Amino acid sequence: MNQQQITDLIASFPAFEEVPLEQVAWMVERGEYLEIKAGEVFYKRGDPVDKLTILLEGLAAFRMEQNGQYKEMIRFVKGDITGALPYSRAFSGNANGAILSDSKIFTLNKSHFQDLVSECHDLAAMLVHRMTDRVRDMVRLQQQNEKLMALGKLSAGLAHELNNPAAAIVRSSETLQKHLGTVPDKLKRMMTLEITDEQIDQINVIVFGKLNRTDSKPLSMLEKSSLEDDLVDWLEGNGYGDCYMLSETLADYGFSPTDLQNMKEEVGPKQLPMLMEWIDNVLTTQRMIGEIKEASNRISSLVNSVKSYSHMDRANEMEATNVHQGILNTLTILNHKIKQNRVDVVDNLAENIPMISASPGELNQVWTNVIDNALDAMEETGGKLAITSWVDGDSIKVTIADSGSGIPADIQDRIFEPFFTTKDIGKGTGLGLETVKLIVDKHKGSIKLNSNTEGTTFEFCFPIKG
Repeated sequence: MNQQQITDLIASFPAFEEVPLEQVAWMVERGEYLEIKAGEVFYKRGDPVDKLTILLEGLAAFRMEQNGQYKEMIRFVKGDITGALPYSRAFSGNANGAILSDSKIFTLNKSHFQDLVSECHDLAAMLVHRMTDRVRDMVRLQQQNEKLMALGKLSAGLAHELNNPAAAIVRSSETLQKHLGTVPDKLKRMMTLEITDEQIDQINVIVFGKLNRTDSKPLSMLEKSSLEDDLVDWLEGNGYGDCYMLSETLADYGFSPTDLQNMKEEVGPKQLPMLMEWIDNVLTTQRMIGEIKEASNRISSLVNSVKSYSHMDRANEMEATNVHQGILNTLTILNHKIKQNRVDVVDNLAENIPMISASPGELNQVWTNVIDNALDAMEETGGKLAITSWVDGDSIKVTIADSGSGIPADIQDRIFEPFFTTKDIGKGTGLGLETVKLIVDKHKGSIKLNSNTEGTTFEFCFPIKG
């Protein structure tokens, strides 16, 4: 293509419709025309951004490499402008420019930008406007990716966490339904019991006293096993055959051989077998109802944690904020990942810590990004996550420490840069820690990093009064 053809073609693009033709010609006269075959690379990651580039024909894309994988970040078609622009502060790129189909490209070295701004005002204004659009679009794209990944993690975690209590409710409900189906037959046998009202009252005192106990300490596995053995011995010694299930139920509610002996003496050996069947029925029903209640409370707790975590229906404004509540809600949201990665959480949160002036939703983003990164660092090996807080003068300090392999020393000064990430594609956009830094700065706080091969610690400092 000759210069006139290139000039006419560029002038026909929508972006140049307000630019006088002579200014387009001025640019073309100083630029370079290239033809590049499909599959070739026109820009490599780390190369200087020193040329304005216009795609005259064909198709191109920028692809970001992360740990040997490539992800397409943005695609260019005929008429699109990329590369260096007047007043742009970009010195090098973090992606590779690949040609997807045979293409024709026009480039202008940025050494001509000063003259372009001086002599071609309309062209310069258009290019500056394109630069601001590009920055806004790129930030919006990256933020959307970050939000989608955060939502994906949150959804996966909730699905995993809700699945267990939901399954427990279904299982217990089905078992309870089958269990209640045996009640009519048991009721018939109960009606044949020859016991007085006073005896029934005494039995009720013992049974419902066990059900309503609030001062008992849970038995250890060894203690419970020993109690079950004692109950089996007593039941077998009093004429019961297969009584292992009954002994387990009795042990769950703290019945001892002495309790059974007292009931035997109260109603007599003849009435005891049927009475024990009734007691088993009451305890089993109570246990299943308890399982349903516990699972329902777990679901309710998760929903409340998510609502508190996301601060639904609340403006993102500064208010008196409980730092601990946000951290605990975050741990609830990420509990599936904590268990999956075999991580032990050590809670060293100070008691009666004062509220701080902060945006709760934004602080939760800080805790989520840092804790999620810590869990990723221990994904293969498991480990320990220690969260500590304390009051230091007029500030609150929080440390989040993991026992992972640490952040390499040569990249520690880059971790807060936008789009910088060491994670595989699909696991990080490089905006997480940048977001953390922006939020901490907004709250007039500070961050310190200490990382080596034995682990990583982030220390946050927030003023109490803002």
